[in-house]
Amino acid sequence: MKCGSSLCTLNVGGRRFSYTAELMRRLPLSRLSRLLRCVSESELLELCDDYDRDRNEFFFDRHSEAFSFIMLYVQHGKLRFVPHMCELSFYNEMLYWGLESSDLQLCCQRLLDDRMSDALVHFFPEEEPPRGPEITQNPWLEKMRRTFEEPTSSLAAQLLASVSVLFVVISMVMLCASTLPDWTALEQQSIIEAVCIGWFTAECIVHFLVSRDKWDFIQRPLNIIDLLAILPYYISVAMTSLTGENSQLQRAGVTLRVLRMMRIFWVIKLARHFMGLQTLGLTLRRCYREMVMLLVFVCVAMAIFSALAQLLEHGLDLEAGNHDYASIPAACWWVIISMTTVGYGDMYPMTVAGRMLGGLCVVSGIVLLALPITFIYHSFVQCYHELKMRSARCGRSLSGEFIN
Repeated sequence: MKCGSSLCTLNVGGRRFSYTAELMRRLPLSRLSRLLRCVSESELLELCDDYDRDRNEFFFDRHSEAFSFIMLYVQHGKLRFVPHMCELSFYNEMLYWGLESSDLQLCCQRLLDDRMSDALVHFFPEEEPPRGPEITQNPWLEKMRRTFEEPTSSLAAQLLASVSVLFVVISMVMLCASTLPDWTALEQQSIIEAVCIGWFTAECIVHFLVSRDKWDFIQRPLNIIDLLAILPYYISVAMTSLTGENSQLQRAGVTLRVLRMMRIFWVIKLARHFMGLQTLGLTLRRCYREMVMLLVFVCVAMAIFSALAQLLEHGLDLEAGNHDYASIPAACWWVIISMTTVGYGDMYPMTVAGRMLGGLCVVSGIVLLALPITFIYHSFVQCYHELKMRSARCGRSLSGEFIN
C-alpha cells in the first residue's frame, strides 16, 4: 500500500483524477484527507469502495460529474449545483465528500432549502402513524380503527362518515334555529340534541377503544375538539337539573347559554371528512412561524400608526381635536381596519396629515400582509397535494374492496 506516495489517483464513477498527497492533505474534503491517515487497507476500504495497491488508485462508486463540480469549488471557491441533476442527489454527494450546505452559494442554498421542504412534505408525512404489531395480532381491531380514522378506506368508513356528517348538519341547524325569537319547538329540539349527542359520544368512545395509543389519541387536536363539543351538553344538563334555568338564576342562565354556544365546535368535526378543512388545519400547523411573523408585522405597524394617528388627530389639539382618536387603543381599531382595507367608516381622520397617514397605513398594510402570504400559499399547495395523494391511495384500496 502506497497511500503516502507522491501521486494518488481517484477513480470516481470511472473517471480518474490525479492529485499529489500534499494537495489531498490540504483539500477541504474530509474524506480525502482521512484517506492519507489510514494505516491499513481495512481502514481504507471504510472510506472508499476499492483500492488498487499497484497503481495506488482509490475507487469510489459515486457521481463523477458531481465530484468534478466539487473540485471546481476547491479550486475557485464557489460551489453551485450540477445542471440537470437533482439538488438532493448533489447534496448527498456533498455530504459524502465532507461538505455542508453552507459551502453552497446563497442562491443554491435557498433552492436546496425549498427542495428539502418539498421532500419532507411529500415523503415524510407528519400524520402517518407507525405500523405496530397490532395489525398482525388483531386485524379486526385494525379494520375498525381505519374505519373511524380514514373515511375513504372502505365502504363502511364512508357510510359512517356520511352518518356523522348528517348528525353534525342536523345539530348545527337546530343550534341556529334555537336562537330565533319565534322558535317554540323546545321539546323536539331537546330530543334531537340528545340523539345527536348520543351519536357523538358513542363515536368518540368507540374511536378511543379501537385506537392504538390511548395517550396519543387524547393529545390529538381533533379529539380534544370532539371532547369540548360533547362535554358542555352534559354540564348544562347537570346544571339545569341541579339549579333550574329561570330568570332568578341569572349567573347560571348565562353559563348555560355559553355552554350551549360551545356546541358550535361540532362543525369542526367536518374536518375529519373534508380534505379542504384538513388542508387548512395542516397548513396552519406547518406555517405557525409565518403566522407569528405576520402577527408581529401587524402589531409593530399597529403600534407605530396608532401612536402617530392619536398625535395628529387629537394630541396636537386636545379640545378641538378628533375625539375618535382620543387614545392610542382607540386608534388601534382604526389602524386594523385600515391595514386590512376593510374601512367600516365609523372613524376616520379629519386633518390633512391624518389622511396622508391613513393612505400610508393602507399601503403598508397591503405590503406587510402580502409578504408572508406567499410562504403560506406554497405550504397550502404542498399540503393539498399530500392529502390528495393519501386519499388516492385509500381510494384505490376502496375500489379493490368494492370489486371483490
